[in-house]
Parts: sequence; structure tokens; C-alpha cells
Amino acid sequence: MGGPLQGFKVVEMAGLGPGPFAGMLLADLGAEVICVDRITPPEKDAHAVHSKVLRRNKQSISLNLKQPTAIEAVLRLIESADVLIEGFRPGVMEKLGLSPEVCLARNPRLVFGRMTGWGQTGPLAHAAGHDINYIALSSALHAIGTPAQPLPPLNLVGDFGGGGMLLVAGVLAAAMHAKASGKGQVVDVAMTDGSALLMGLMYARMADGQWRDERGQNMLDGAAHFYGTYQCADGKWIAVGSIEPQFYALLIEKSGLTDVDQTLQRDPATWPAMRQQLERVFATRTRQDWCDVMEGTDACFAPVLSMVEAPLHPHNVARQTFCEVQGILQPSVA
Repeated sequence: MGGPLQGFKVVEMAGLGPGPFAGMLLADLGAEVICVDRITPPEKDAHAVHSKVLRRNKQSISLNLKQPTAIEAVLRLIESADVLIEGFRPGVMEKLGLSPEVCLARNPRLVFGRMTGWGQTGPLAHAAGHDINYIALSSALHAIGTPAQPLPPLNLVGDFGGGGMLLVAGVLAAAMHAKASGKGQVVDVAMTDGSALLMGLMYARMADGQWRDERGQNMLDGAAHFYGTYQCADGKWIAVGSIEPQFYALLIEKSGLTDVDQTLQRDPATWPAMRQQLERVFATRTRQDWCDVMEGTDACFAPVLSMVEAPLHPHNVARQTFCEVQGILQPSVA
């Protein structure tokens, strides 16, 4: 099956993180994605880790981009492409002779997708950085962690959520515009902007007086006893998210707690004591015991599964959420 993007051609300048992830998503949807790799000895290839998953469904061509003939080869690829994706620092494509102006002159319908941490403009545009720095500047990192310390949420919020996902949305929107108008454009995606965008709900709640600008003080950041994780007797963990009153009532019932005034569920003053009660209760049984009691009910419950356990869960098996390709276990096309 070709997928909805069959016939859609993407040229991806090989890079790290969000660019390859965006290219993978487009390839998963049926696009023809051609990676332009630099000629690098395998032992020095920082991109090799991406080949395990993020290069699936892609093609590759290796070129010495210091040679004019290689640049001309890239431009020939671009002539028939719908999208170009690059994740270099601002100015690198220009130095290579592959600026948006040059590429759009070859292909006026081209969507030129640019993926950086800080963006193409601004005081920090040319500074080095990684996911943790970008989400620190956008306020996302401040909101995640314990009251004592912000903790990086892997590199999911900046690289992949605020970066790669936003790049896919941007280039597809621009491609729709190009199809209708015949005009391509530059899509400037910055992880600082994207991770700030992901904080929209929290800013809305803060404006309504429902969010304190402090970690561990809010319903969704670990303070509420009905939205958090609990350790079981076997050392494994479970997660509950019983926000609505009817789901909260079921959580209380299934946990076996009595004499709980459920009308006080949203009163933060009651949360610490209620969390202690639930900690004691959940610690009396194993994770599987609690799965037997709560999983599949409206208590909003799930076991906290490891990367090894998740592919084996019956729900994930039924939906083919994970797969194995050439011996590599990985998330499936979603």
C-alpha cells in the first residue's frame, strides 16, 4: 500500500533528531524520501544511530558536498521534489550554494523546510544547543519535574513534538498551498517556538487562575493524587488519571479506600494526605494485582510499562503498535 503521500517527493539533507524523524513520518505516509548523506567513514558517522529506525522507508545518496558537481546533483533532485528538509545551523545551506533563493529558482513550487532549535532569526539563532536548552527557553522545562528540580522529558518535547511534528505540519500545509498556487515557500521551524506552542493549555489555565507557575503544584504536574504514578508491592509502577468525578469515584472504589469525601477532589489542600493514602494502598499489591482490578475500567488506569514490556501488552499487540524490522524492535507506522 502506497499511503496517502504516494507520488510526493522529499529530499532530506541528512541530520540528527527532528529532521530525520519528520522525514520518517512522511516516508511512513508513502512519500518518496531521499536522504542526501555526506561521505563519512562509518566509525565517524554520527547519523548511524538513526539508520536503525528513523531511516526506514527512505532512500539514500552519499555526496561530497564540497564539490560543485555534488551540489548540482542535489539541485537536480530538488527540481522534481515537493519538499526539501534541512536541519543545519542558519547559513550552512547558503554556504553550500543551496539557499532557498537558489533552490526556489530551480523549482518555484518547492517547500523549503528548515529545522533548527532557535530558529533562523533572533539573538540566539547561531548559537549551539540541544533539546534541553530550547525547552528551557520556552518555559516547558520549568513546568516538568519535581518541586525541587526541573527534569528533561527525554528529548520528546523539543526535538520530536515541538520540532519534527511541527515540521511535518508546516511542510504539508505549505505543500497544499503550493499545489493550489504554484508557489513554494520557506518553512522556518524552531524547537523553542514549537515547545512553547505545546504549552498553550498551561498558559490558558494560568490566565484563568487554574495554574500556578511552580512545579508540583498543579493537577497535571504530579501534585494531584488522582493524576500521578504509584509504586506497587513488587517495585513496579502504575499510573492513574482519574480527573472526572465519575472516574475518581471508581478509583476510590477499586482502591478499597473508605470515608473519602469525594467533593473535595479538586481541593489542593487535601491532595498531600490523599496521595499518602493511595501510596499505602497501592503498595500492598503487585502491579499485576492492580491490573486485574482496574485495567479496562473507567478508573483511568494503566501499568507503567518499560520499553521491553510495552510491545508485549495485549492492547499494543492487537493494534500492532510495535513491530520488528530486520531484527530491530521499533514503533510501527502510527
